[in-house]
This record gives sequence, C-alpha cells and structure tokens, in this order.
Amino acid sequence: MKKLKDILYQVSIRQVFGNTNIDVNQLVFDSRKIEKKDVFVAQKGVSVDGHLYIEKAVSLGAIAIICEDLPLNKKEGITYVQVADANVALAIMASNFYENPSKKIQLIGVTGTNGKTTIASLLYQLFKKAGYQVGLLSTVKIVVDETEFKATHTTPDSVTINLYLDKMIDAGVDFCFMEVSSHGIHQKRTEGLTFAGGIFTNLSHDHLDYHKTFAEYRNIKKSFFDALPKSAFALTNIDDKNGDFMLQNTKAKKKTYALKTLADFKVKILEKQLSGTLINVDGTEVWTKLIGVFNIYNLTAIIATAELLGLEKLEILTIVSQLESVSGRFQYVISEDGITAIVDYAHTPDALKNVLETINDIRTGNENVITVVGCGGDRDKTKRPKMAQIASQLSNQVIFTSDNPRTENPQTILDEMEVGVSPENYKKTLTVLDRKQAIKTACKFSKTADIILIAGKGHENYQEINGVRSHFDDLEEVMNCFNQLKKN
Repeated sequence: MKKLKDILYQVSIRQVFGNTNIDVNQLVFDSRKIEKKDVFVAQKGVSVDGHLYIEKAVSLGAIAIICEDLPLNKKEGITYVQVADANVALAIMASNFYENPSKKIQLIGVTGTNGKTTIASLLYQLFKKAGYQVGLLSTVKIVVDETEFKATHTTPDSVTINLYLDKMIDAGVDFCFMEVSSHGIHQKRTEGLTFAGGIFTNLSHDHLDYHKTFAEYRNIKKSFFDALPKSAFALTNIDDKNGDFMLQNTKAKKKTYALKTLADFKVKILEKQLSGTLINVDGTEVWTKLIGVFNIYNLTAIIATAELLGLEKLEILTIVSQLESVSGRFQYVISEDGITAIVDYAHTPDALKNVLETINDIRTGNENVITVVGCGGDRDKTKRPKMAQIASQLSNQVIFTSDNPRTENPQTILDEMEVGVSPENYKKTLTVLDRKQAIKTACKFSKTADIILIAGKGHENYQEINGVRSHFDDLEEVMNCFNQLKKN
C-alpha cells in the first residue's frame, strides 16, 4: 500500500480537506472501476466530466477524491484534495505511485503526424536484435520485452503508461520506445515522465477536429520538446518546415536528420524497388526492406536514435538490413496473377500522398493504380475532400468506401469526400459503401501487374459502425479476393 501524501508529491495542491497520511489501494479515474480504499481522480474530459461521478466513487469505496472543483457536500471520513489541474495531478501521482519508473529506464518519445508507429516499432526490433531487453508503447501494441498486450490508444492514459513502465523495470528492460500523440500531450498524459530522448517526424494536416487550428496542433507537439530535460536529446527532421520550430526552446541536446538538407544524420537513396530500397549511410551502402521516401525518413531517425543511444554504427547498419516492415504499413501481397495489393494505415492527406507517390515512383508505368480509401467518422472533417483529391489525382481508379464511420452516416462521409474531386477526375471515381465489396470491386477491376492500394485502416482488425466494432481486416479481405480469383 502507498500513502496518499507520498503519491501527492510535487502535485500543485490548492486545498486539502481530511487526512493525507492514509493507505491507498489504486489510482482510478473511471468511477465504474472503483474498489475499496482507491483514490478517485475527477478529470474534466472532452465529453465527460468526472466531477459528476464523485458521489458514486465515494459510494463504491473511494477513500480520497482528487478534483479541480470541490463538491458542496463532503462526506465524513473521505479526504478531498483540490488541485490546479486534475490531468497533471493524475500523471504525477501515477509516476509517484509506481515509484517513477521512467527515471529507471531509457524512455524515448516519438511524436509527429506520420511515422510514429514505424519508428517506435522498428527501434524496438533493432534493439531486440542488438541483444537488449526492450519495451514498446505504440498504437499497434504494448510490449514488455517479449510479452505483448493490446493497445487501445496511441498514447495510453497516465496510469497505464506507468503501470507498463513498472512492469518493464521488473522485466529488466533497458530501453522503451513510446509513441507520443498530440492528444496525449494536450491531455497531460506524459507529465511526470522523464524522457531520455524525443524524436520529431513531420507535421501535416490531422486532428483539426480536436485542436481547431494547425498552429495549436503544432504548438502542442512543440511543448513535448520544451519539456525535455538537459540530459535528453531532441532529434528533429530538418527537412520538415516545422523541424527547426520544435527545437526552439528545448533544453535537450539538439540533433537533426534529413535526406535533403545538411544535418547531423543524413541518408541518401540510391535505388528504389517494390522489394526494398538501397541507401547510402556515410559512405556505406545498405539494403533495406522498407519502401518509399517516407520510410527512409523513418529509417534515418532510427539510425540516428540508435547511434545517440550508444550503439556502434556497423552494428546498427547490419541490423537495419534485417528490419521487417510494421504490420499495416506498406504491407503488400502479390497474387498468382501478378497483381500487387498494398495495405497501409495512411489516414491523413500527407500520408496518402506519400504512399501513392511511392507507388508511382516504383511502378514501370504500364500498370494501373487502383486506390480503395475512406475517412473515419467523428474525426477531422476538413481532411475528407483533401484525401479524395489526392487519391483521384494520383490513381488511375479510386473506389471511395467506408473506413470506421463510428456514429456518423457513412454516406455523408463519402459525400464530403467527393467534394474534393476535380471535374477532370470524376470519371476515375466510384463509390462502394460496403468496404468488403469495395475491395472485391478493386480486385475485379485489376489485371496482371496492377497495384491495389487499400488505405486508411492498416493494422486494424475491426470496423466500427454505429459504435459497434466487428471483425474486419483489409489484408484478410484482399487475400480472400485473390484466392477467389485463383479458383475462377
């Protein structure tokens, strides 16, 4: 058991009613999960205010309440602590509760619009191959050395982060690579964590439903680097126009990577193929299975990070040639008829553009590129016409379909996408509401050597319609189609 007074260390407290020298069981921010002697932290969320559930938490056995607004009726024997910011308080308390595990591990945060999952996951692969015990906190999964857990958010809540970091310490983990989303930064989930390094990938159009303006989105990303300690490194993609901006106020050691600009770490592309890319790293030629310029940016960040963390250059480059692509990121299969299907998580305009430009870069010119794409519901609506515009410009044929419509009308989403299609590209487009049918249609349209891109969902193995998740896997669906074509 931990003492409440100990887990409140360094929390900005306004008032205390009751005793803080008490034993507590767990930190909880969901009143439905309260057990006896738990501490309930009432957060003001985007759609739910935890303050409305204080009485319920007390009735279920909460021994202490952490809140921004004190309730009028305080129950005898319950400790009430008023704090300046409940999100920050939860994050600091979670770190204290688990005895600050991030200070006992080399924790590296990866932020940016695109590339976070690939960089974090491949760094995990690289350091495992180099013989280290490694942790991963990513969109795809959470890994404690070799034990996998399901991930539900790009950046988990503060309690979950510290819980798994604590498990990593127990497992003897040396390095942990963590995706850091703008939502996670804004909601203070990374407060109280000690990072050994931060990586900036790039910045483009995304999450403007949440952040409202691009400037706010950019500034929230920057605040992650502002908070890095002097002992950490801040590694930025200097080819991105926001790369310099991220480093303006950081106390960390500033390092840069690039493909075009003069930088501390630079890689040159020598040859591009569907099977991989030949690159030059400081005079050494290396073959990588990763495909596309955007992936070579990711790889450059990985090489730079490994070097900054003390690995030898020759060992890094040897392992780089062995790295496997991340699930749902430019993952491809080829049918017996020679049709290539690529499944990619591209769900932003910039990511879709990068993938389609990569495909057009490596194709011989005679194949058709057929793109299957949609946009998620209850998310940034402004990117919908842009996604459609990019898809129709860079493909020979586009099939607009449902992604995860969530609580929105799927047809409305598609209508909003189609607004972005210019008149000269109308004839290239088709709308098939059902995603399974859309993938089948793409397979029927294709012939030998054609390339099908199925974009937006990548590694996801579900589709969410009207708040209900059903099993759906793009890769499974296209392989089923290929098997049907073979039988016919």
